[in-house]
Amino acid sequence: MADQQEKVFQLQRVYLKDASFECPGAPEIFLQEWKPKVNVQLNNNARRLGDSNEYEVEVTVTVTAKDEAEEKTFYLVEVKQSGIFTLVGIEGEERNQLLGAYCPNLLFPYVREVVSDLVSKASFPQMVLQPLNFDALYQQQREQQKEGSESVTVQ
Repeated sequence: MADQQEKVFQLQRVYLKDASFECPGAPEIFLQEWKPKVNVQLNNNARRLGDSNEYEVEVTVTVTAKDEAEEKTFYLVEVKQSGIFTLVGIEGEERNQLLGAYCPNLLFPYVREVVSDLVSKASFPQMVLQPLNFDALYQQQREQQKEGSESVTVQ
């Protein structure tokens, strides 16, 4: 039918929005035994760019490595990886699924590479983030919303 709008999903650009690495105890920290406790925090969000069909999706990962007593920080790395995606004729839950799960899945390998590269360049043992299932995380978020919990929504 001529009335139905064609669905379009395109990745326009992937870019590193922000990256920081801190090693607050250097150089003394390098003399300690390397037995870190690692904490990984993840966040993702999406926003529409103006009145267009373009959306920015951002995946933020913060990795903190501390000593066993969690008194000294070996390093703290934060990476914000973003992408611009075009969505035409895709609305409602289908749009939310793409922006909340599919797009972060596309961006996460870039995040993993940047984190690994920054940690290695600081002369620490390689840090490779485990793959994540953003589809499962998205479904979990939806369940929390149904239960009345606060969570991030796609704008």
